[in-house]
Amino acid sequence: MRPRLATLLLSLALLGGHAYAGRVVHLASTDYPPYFSPQLPGDGVVAAITRAALAKHGHTLKLHYRPWARLMAEVQAGQFDGVMAVWYEPARAEYLHYSQPLVNTVMGFYGRVDKPLPTQPLSGLRTRVIGTVRGYKNPDAFDSAGLKQELAADDLTNLRKLAAGRLDLVLIDKVLAQHLLASLSSQERQRIRWQNPPLAVMPLHVGLRQQLADGEQLLADFNDGLQTLRKNGQLAALIRQYKLAQ
Repeated sequence: MRPRLATLLLSLALLGGHAYAGRVVHLASTDYPPYFSPQLPGDGVVAAITRAALAKHGHTLKLHYRPWARLMAEVQAGQFDGVMAVWYEPARAEYLHYSQPLVNTVMGFYGRVDKPLPTQPLSGLRTRVIGTVRGYKNPDAFDSAGLKQELAADDLTNLRKLAAGRLDLVLIDKVLAQHLLASLSSQERQRIRWQNPPLAVMPLHVGLRQQLADGEQLLADFNDGLQTLRKNGQLAALIRQYKLAQ
């Protein structure tokens, strides 16, 4: 091989290696099964998707679990590169780059079997007490309805309060609620149920801090990796593997 050609090929190889050398991406997360949780294999389906998308550009995912109310404050303070995963909210878009959607969540109400309530129109619920989770982004229609909320630290607490008759309704993701039912007693499970119709479909995103020096490139890498997973069937395969209803 001619010396100049060999040098050119070596330079291209080094450039290519550098472009895909990647780095460790530190994302904060909370316990939100069956989407993501330290108790799930591989930290759950959303973590598996995020990990695989980052790996397409040589990046490695490192998760740091925190309570939700604490998590976002620490991300804003710069303790992590971003958050996995998060619903879109305009206020958060002021400091986060949002990725393309990973998976959808179906939001709606769990109610009491002994006292079923029509959930549409939302204006008819203004005298009711509805359990929500502190710090969560609620569907826009719910927030604009001006309903009476009782905040809790997590969704399981709300389901237990509902089963005990201390709430009229709970606003919750349908798949999450189905997963959490296993943590309730049989008596509690018999007292509550999902109420159709759903209120909203809200996709989950990875959120990266806008102040990251490589934030825009990291976002582009992630979105490109996610698009590759969609095209080659890996995304659908991961959703099937984790038995996530979509």
